[in-house]
Amino acid sequence: MKQNPPAHLKSSRRNLLRKSAAIALAPALLSLTNRTTSAAENDPALIIDTHQHMWDLSKFKLPWLENAPPIYRQSYRTEEYLQATKGLNVKAVYMEVDVDAKQRQAEAEYVIDLCRSKKNPTIAAVIGGRPDSPDFENYIKPLKESGVIKGVRQVLHGDLPAGSCLKEDFVKGVRFLGQQNLSFDLCMRPKELSDGQKLAELCPDTKFVLDHCGNGDPKAFMKDLPNSTEPAHDPNAWKRDMESLAKRPNVICKISGIVASAPEKWTPDHLAPIVNFCLDTFGPDKVVFGGDWPVCLKRANLADWIAALKQITSTRPAAEQTKLWSGNAIKHYTLNA
Repeated sequence: MKQNPPAHLKSSRRNLLRKSAAIALAPALLSLTNRTTSAAENDPALIIDTHQHMWDLSKFKLPWLENAPPIYRQSYRTEEYLQATKGLNVKAVYMEVDVDAKQRQAEAEYVIDLCRSKKNPTIAAVIGGRPDSPDFENYIKPLKESGVIKGVRQVLHGDLPAGSCLKEDFVKGVRFLGQQNLSFDLCMRPKELSDGQKLAELCPDTKFVLDHCGNGDPKAFMKDLPNSTEPAHDPNAWKRDMESLAKRPNVICKISGIVASAPEKWTPDHLAPIVNFCLDTFGPDKVVFGGDWPVCLKRANLADWIAALKQITSTRPAAEQTKLWSGNAIKHYTLNA
C-alpha cells in the first residue's frame, strides 16, 4: 500500500519548487527591466488591479512629490496606464494619491467620472479621507451614492505618530465606513501593524484591506545584505503581527507594493518570501493583487511585477491563482467585471 509523505516533506517540496521556479526566471526578468513589455503580456486571464494610482499634475497638486524620486514627478494618466498594461486583460480600482487637502473632494469627483466612462479600465475607486474629521460623514455620504466608491484610505505612515488611528474620533469614522459598507485601507509602517490589528478589532463591522503586504521589506529576508543597507523591520516581529492581522475575519491582504522596496538588481527570489508568507498566512480567500503603478516604477514596470508574481505563484492551484488575480477583488469590492 502506497503511503503519502509526511506533511512537512510536502511543504518542503512545495517551497523547493517555488524557489526553483523563481530562480529559473531571474535572468529573464533582469533582461526585461528596461522594457515596457514582458512575458506577462498577451494573457487573456482577467486581472483586477486593486491599487491603481494616477495623477494629472495639470489638475492636481501632490505635496509629497516635492521630496519624491524624479520618476514620479510627471503625470500618469489613463493613457499611460493603458500603455503599461498593453496586452493584458486588466480592470482597475483607483487608489487615492494624497492630493492637497483642498482638492480631496475634486479628486473624488474626478475619479467617479473616470469610473463611469467606458473608455478606460478603471471601474471603482478608494478615495482619500480623514476619518477623524468633523465633516467626514457629510463628505462620504453623497460620494458613496455614486456606486463606484468602495472604500477610503488615509496613509498612516506619513507624519502621523504611532497610535493615531486608535483615537476615539478616528475609530468612530472607521466604524461609520462599515455602516456604509465601505472598506478602509491600512497603509502603515511595518513596526505599527499591531495598531492596525487593534483598529480592526475595535471596528468589527468594517472591512479592512492591508496594503502592500503590511509594507514588508524584501531586504529583511535577504541573507547577504550589504553593510550599508538597513531593513525597515525585524522579519520575525513582522511575521507575528501579520499572523495577528490574518486572524481578524474583517482583514484581507493586498499583494502589492513590495517590488518598489526591492534591491536594485532584484529577482523574484527576493519577493517570494513575503509573497508566500502572506498567501499562506491569510489564505486563498483573503488576498488580492495590487499593481501600485506608477510607484512600482522605482524598481520595475508593471508588466514585469505581474510576471514575477505569476512565476512566484505558478505552483499554487489554478483556483487559488484566479482568486488572487481577480476573484477575491470582485467579491470584496462588489465589482461588475
